[in-house]
Amino acid sequence: MARESTLVVFCRRPAAGIGKRRIAESLGDAETLELARLLLATTLEDSAAWPGPVIVAPSAAADVAWAAELSPAGADVIPQSGGNLGQRINAVDRAARADGHSKLLFIGSDAPVLNERDFRHARTALNAADVVLGPAADGGVTAMGSTRPWPDLQSLPWSTPQLGAALERLCRESGRTIARLEPRYDIDHVTDLDRLSADLSADHRPARRALLRWLNNDATARSAQARA
Repeated sequence: MARESTLVVFCRRPAAGIGKRRIAESLGDAETLELARLLLATTLEDSAAWPGPVIVAPSAAADVAWAAELSPAGADVIPQSGGNLGQRINAVDRAARADGHSKLLFIGSDAPVLNERDFRHARTALNAADVVLGPAADGGVTAMGSTRPWPDLQSLPWSTPQLGAALERLCRESGRTIARLEPRYDIDHVTDLDRLSADLSADHRPARRALLRWLNNDATARSAQARA
């Protein structure tokens, strides 16, 4: 296990009125819930294709059974603890390393443009560098991996455009070597959906095709609402 990279999926159980509130302002809770389910399916598709160990980290301990049912065969489930995202990453990271995992790549459930090439590059980078970061277009990150325990992430500016730079600076100040993936983007605003539709048009992975069908149907509905 020590020589393999482990994929760690941070996720939240989709529920109406929770998560993606900026998108919900435009789409409403019901459509935002369906989007969250489809985005999670693309992430589970990635975890099923991952060639090494997988850990699923649901946002609440009460969702361990739910996460276990959704997870790829053989995946471990480590629930997130309290605190901000940095504290939760630190806690899951410690638990995973205590179980023998050493190369950990953390992803969320809202970056469906990540592809096998990105994941392959991340695995390769973790054989040469201490840290690999996947820059996001909004200044955050779509993926973050490390061969060493993360430094204290609590004070980083989570959910701001300054996160990516602050995370890289913290890692360098902690003496870590860093590799970067190609910049991607995650889904935070309704304006991201049109871009996503174009980017998924040639993606044949089944969960991406399902997401694309929903995006196209939703775009038609939004256009009709705008004309009304």
